[in-house]
Amino acid sequence: MSHPPVTLPRLTALVRQAIPRLLEGVVAPLAVFYGAMTLLDFKLALAAVVVWVYAGIGWRLVRGVRVPATMFLAAIAITARAAVAFWTGSWVWFFIQPELGTICISMAFLASVRLNRPLVQKLTLDYIHLPSAVLRHERVRRFFARITLLWAFVLLANSTVSIWLAVHESLGTFMLLRTSAVAVISGLAITFSIFAFKRLLHRLHVAHA
Repeated sequence: MSHPPVTLPRLTALVRQAIPRLLEGVVAPLAVFYGAMTLLDFKLALAAVVVWVYAGIGWRLVRGVRVPATMFLAAIAITARAAVAFWTGSWVWFFIQPELGTICISMAFLASVRLNRPLVQKLTLDYIHLPSAVLRHERVRRFFARITLLWAFVLLANSTVSIWLAVHESLGTFMLLRTSAVAVISGLAITFSIFAFKRLLHRLHVAHA
């Protein structure tokens, strides 16, 4: 190729970057909700989760750290979820709401493949620069289409499992099984996607060496 080979960070580096965000944005809110639900009551648990999210934003503002736009969106979303759950009086609705949104996202992934504009490609370009010559390659186009299909079904599977568990299981069982199932399904998909992408780039580099 006429440009330097494109490389990705090591998998361990990507994991180290993702773990703090995962703990703060996913694991901690669940732990706060379940802990407050156990020690206090349902409505106070909702309040505790909302306070946790806004405390994270406030802590960054006090320290002068830039707050990502996605964090503000997450705060708005969790406020809306808590309001609906508070109104219905059921923890099930607190967890089902984002799953319904995820199903819509999975449909958007499927539609993007049909329109020859796979969403995974757009998301990848937010973090990794790929030359236009690479993006036009037929192997690359097929790769992003297939990976987008993969993630459409991963998102759909995660949401289906989560909704079924929320409807049929207790809160404790739901949190344990849902967290485990989503972690396994998503972890396998992430690992496969990264290694498949690295393999694709390696093949392209070898073919044009």
